[in-house]
Amino acid sequence: MPTGPTTPAGPAIPPHRAAPGVDAPTSALRPTNGQVVLINPNTSAATTAMMTAIARRALGGDHPVRGVTVDRGPDMLTDPAALRAAAPGVLAAGLRATARGDCAALLVGAFGDPGLAELRAATDVPAVGLGEAALREAAAGGTPFGIATTTPLLAGAIAAHVTALGLGDRFTGLRLTEGAPEHLSAEPELLLDQLERAVRACGERDGARAVVIGGGPLGDAAEELRTRCAVRIVAPIPAACRAILRLLSR
Repeated sequence: MPTGPTTPAGPAIPPHRAAPGVDAPTSALRPTNGQVVLINPNTSAATTAMMTAIARRALGGDHPVRGVTVDRGPDMLTDPAALRAAAPGVLAAGLRATARGDCAALLVGAFGDPGLAELRAATDVPAVGLGEAALREAAAGGTPFGIATTTPLLAGAIAAHVTALGLGDRFTGLRLTEGAPEHLSAEPELLLDQLERAVRACGERDGARAVVIGGGPLGDAAEELRTRCAVRIVAPIPAACRAILRLLSR
């Protein structure tokens, strides 16, 4: 049975960073009724449109959502090198979005959260990543959780992310689909079948009581799996939207 390392609980998702020397309350520093800008760290416009649609449903009428696709990079982020290479594009897109003056929050639309730390260091606008938000939501209350995903080359990076967030004591392990992620993304029914098998293994073999679907491009599949699986499914995009709403309500 795959297991994760044990570490103490980590800090909550940080609020926006106040500008040096500014003591005004959070609500006075940002446009809380502005747009949520979803940044897709890969170059697939179709993936951007899909994730933006899910975010709009999750946020309802609270905030408009604008999807942004990075200028260059791969169609999918399937290995650690691609994640690292995506961070500068995410930062650049986030800075352009905040410069408009109508951005209430930034949402990094990849499970590895590339560029999230850089955005938080560079801007006062709240920034949330799919991976951090989904993992924290799954582990809330000490819940044992697993992850089902399609990218074997990112297994180590995902486990390291869990550990860095201080959630290793609740992590029951990672379950992977069979086949190349690029092939699965082109076959929605096969993708669903493979992910469902991985989810069931997380619950039945590993003891997870919640399973995170690990990937922004897996957003539609995550929504469908919520109706097909007995174990609680944590879909990253809605989880990130809930985290954004909590930050904006402070």
